[in-house]
Amino acid sequence: MKNLKTSVAGIAVAGALAAVSTPTLARDTINIVGSSTVYPFATVVAERFGRNTDFPTPKLESTGSGGGLKLFCAGVGTEHPDITNASRRMKPSEFERCQSNGVKDIVEVKIGSDGIVIASSKKAENLDVDLKELYLALAKEVPDPNGGDKLVANPYKNWSDVDSSLPNKPIRVMGPPPTSGTRDAFVELAMEGGCEDIPMIEKLDGDKKDQVCKSIREDGAFIEAGENDNLIVQKLASDTSAYGIFGYSFLEENSGTLQAATINGEQPTQDAISSDAYPLARSLWFYVKKAHVGVIPGIPEYVAEFTNEGTWGPNGYLADVGLIPLPREARVKQAKNANAMTPMTGDELK
Repeated sequence: MKNLKTSVAGIAVAGALAAVSTPTLARDTINIVGSSTVYPFATVVAERFGRNTDFPTPKLESTGSGGGLKLFCAGVGTEHPDITNASRRMKPSEFERCQSNGVKDIVEVKIGSDGIVIASSKKAENLDVDLKELYLALAKEVPDPNGGDKLVANPYKNWSDVDSSLPNKPIRVMGPPPTSGTRDAFVELAMEGGCEDIPMIEKLDGDKKDQVCKSIREDGAFIEAGENDNLIVQKLASDTSAYGIFGYSFLEENSGTLQAATINGEQPTQDAISSDAYPLARSLWFYVKKAHVGVIPGIPEYVAEFTNEGTWGPNGYLADVGLIPLPREARVKQAKNANAMTPMTGDELK
């Protein structure tokens, strides 16, 4: 009992010291946050890195792209993340936030491609939709189906209400929250893409059009399922009435139980995504805080591991878990910039 009390007292003292001095204490483990879509790829790289080098396995946290960039841009110092993953490109406003908080030198690395899928159980009726139909099913406001030039709260209850060719079952779609890069990309590619095919909305003034095109319904038809895409996968396996939105890699991992909707006549295949023929194809990224290089050991080595041909190339181990590689010329350029730790200027985002 004496030893236990001594141990507890020691832990308490250590905890108190950590609480006071954490920002100034060095750490020896790379801290990575960000996208739930990039998380599985980064986890595989981190595990290989920890196993095959003398550095500790990096610590990863799935916070969503927006959440990760918020943490990343909060400042420089060991209390802040070293790297953040993103399933969309950094926004100009996020770059400015980084700059204003002293995060000046940021290395941007584009790692490959992915597609956003609308998936369901293989026991469910599959979807074959175009972007306009998808928008009408999930938008907060839509043109009045009775005619006229006004917008109304989305009245569509069943998919067949949108178009008679679609399943006669309730619209129930599980998807990521606003902090997710997958949500951002879905809004840009699917919702705004569908808006373009609706003449009445195309005629709206810029701000109003932007609001209408980006707003997803909040009446229960769209269900925010958190940042963990695996939870959506699990729910779809047991619920044949629902559909889910997540990255292509999760579909690949669960191809025995799940199927993907056809969008604008295209199935999400590796070829269709890499060629941008699939309308919901998007790029994946990570960002490195250059000020932490030389402070947190192993950052350049981790970047070198990630950008190695044996990692992210067509025959690399990330291809085995669903990453769709960049074309060779693009990979060579990205690897060169990443390993030289060439910082962004901000002009890339304009």
